Amino acid sequence: MKIRRTAQAAAVLAAGSLVLAACTSPSDDGGTGTTGDDETQTEDAGGDTGTEDTAKADLGDIQTVEGNIFYSTGQDEFTGYNSKTADTYSTYNNVIMDRVLPEGFFYFGTDGTIHENEHFGTAEVISGLEDDEPLVIEYTVADDAAWSDGNPIDYADFLMEWASQNPAWLVPEDAESMPFNHVSGTDYTQVNVPDGPQADSFDAKSFRVEYAEKYPDWRLVTGAYLFPAHIIAEQIGITEEELVQAIKDEDVDTLMQAAEFWNTGWLSSPGQVPDPAIAPSGNAYQFKEGGWTAGQSITLEANPNYWGPAPATEELTFRFLDASGHVQALQNGDLNIIEPQATVDTLPQLEGLGDLVEIQTGAELTWEHIDFNFRESSAFSEDQGGLALREAFAYCVPRQQIVDNLIKPVDPEAVVMNAREVFPFQNNYDEVVSAAYDGRYDEVDLEEAQRLVEESGVETPIDVRIGYSAPNPRRTDQVDMIKSSCDQVGFNVIDVGSQDFFSNALPAGDYEVALFAWAGSGQIASGQNIYSTGAPQNYGQFSNETVDEAWTVLAASLDPEVHLEQTKIIEKELWDSLFGIPIFAHPGVVAHTAGMENVRHTATQNQVAWNAEQWLLAE
Repeated sequence: MKIRRTAQAAAVLAAGSLVLAACTSPSDDGGTGTTGDDETQTEDAGGDTGTEDTAKADLGDIQTVEGNIFYSTGQDEFTGYNSKTADTYSTYNNVIMDRVLPEGFFYFGTDGTIHENEHFGTAEVISGLEDDEPLVIEYTVADDAAWSDGNPIDYADFLMEWASQNPAWLVPEDAESMPFNHVSGTDYTQVNVPDGPQADSFDAKSFRVEYAEKYPDWRLVTGAYLFPAHIIAEQIGITEEELVQAIKDEDVDTLMQAAEFWNTGWLSSPGQVPDPAIAPSGNAYQFKEGGWTAGQSITLEANPNYWGPAPATEELTFRFLDASGHVQALQNGDLNIIEPQATVDTLPQLEGLGDLVEIQTGAELTWEHIDFNFRESSAFSEDQGGLALREAFAYCVPRQQIVDNLIKPVDPEAVVMNAREVFPFQNNYDEVVSAAYDGRYDEVDLEEAQRLVEESGVETPIDVRIGYSAPNPRRTDQVDMIKSSCDQVGFNVIDVGSQDFFSNALPAGDYEVALFAWAGSGQIASGQNIYSTGAPQNYGQFSNETVDEAWTVLAASLDPEVHLEQTKIIEKELWDSLFGIPIFAHPGVVAHTAGMENVRHTATQNQVAWNAEQWLLAE
């Protein structure tokens, strides 16, 4: 996933998709949540932090025009309507499903500031922002908000959203996995909102959510994982009202049936368009019948029953195209908009297209990193080489060379990144880094690396498989540089990049080192899902009590000073125990067919498609 800042922003918020609340996802250019500590973002957890020029443009009473706009997030195949399982959660799926599933009560503007989505409904804080009272929010969904099959979007959908995140009463004590295979885990249900949303009836348009603690990301949770409860009810043979009652009665048997459908019923085989009878739209677009050609593309069409502003263009087609071919595809007219990896060749190639295209650039908040695998089978686990071997690898990774050779030609101001939860252009970056990291790995030290390899006691050569989503030329170049350096001290670096890295190797732990990018978001506590023991996005099975405790404190506070101090603790512990190694913040570029309207580079992990319903081809 990606996160970006506008070219004009000097210090921008960490930003991301509100649909990715409490977690984020990897892609070949980016992927997960960071907890931005920018004061603008956190100083008022209840206020509107946005400004109009970062919001979606008011296009007035627009009429949808015929046409088809072609865009690609990458080569990965679409996997189905439910993009929120631990197995389907990715940039590729979310960019498509963000056009189909309801947008929710809030959305991020181009710099990550948060805006109310007045077309969907309202959220009013009743208590708890500035006092010791519980944090209580009252939500009201627009009267005409409905799924494309005519069923209203109502309380049942939000209660089911809550239940799908595994409330404690649903999870057996000896469970090895959650009943709902939900990427966000259990924090929302078991820690943050243990009693669930409350309303007077199953089909109410208004409901209340009461938090057990002061949760800083409250705006980013409710409505972030919304699926049609009435469909789940139909599929397990009950009514929507009975489903709501089953949740309230803590009826485990009924919810286990619901979980089975939620986990598998919305997945699709390549080329099999989700059946509108079970996969209705709650947004401006819906799946086009017959619009999915396996391995090539999937097409969305305007939802005729959408209650909000009409989409500007009738159809959007998402091509499954390797990023290395995006520039050529734009030139050929096979794509209208691209967001290519900004390599040393990208901008010259685009500029060479002349008047055929328009270009937007801006530094990204996506950050590149390598993460160690802590499983017993990995050479870097505590049972094998442990901390000494991880330190040895950190000393031989040529981070400065990577930045100098691959990033500075695109962004001359690029620096080696030395934090995970704040970015070099954010206000608190220097303060956090100075408290957490002493600079020891800034330059390669092969002598120290060699000493630590010997200290680890692991017999050399030590195979280190570096996995990433391939093809990706910049990642391949990074692995080559790492191998050239680290093989000198006893490692045998092996490039195991693969197209299915995110779906197979990463969740299975089939690597020693994972090379990818996380994308930050407007979430403050989202990193808890990455670094905490047993968390769904903690792919390498890292575990550290200090980190766990710091995240618990941070996630239960609305105070920016608490967020800052706990971030320092987290960053220091992640450096001291070497969870992984940050490398650089990504540069970014967007290019599109000349004359297109409303294409806007964004600072968020939604990618440029954040306002795709407003895109319009030149006349």
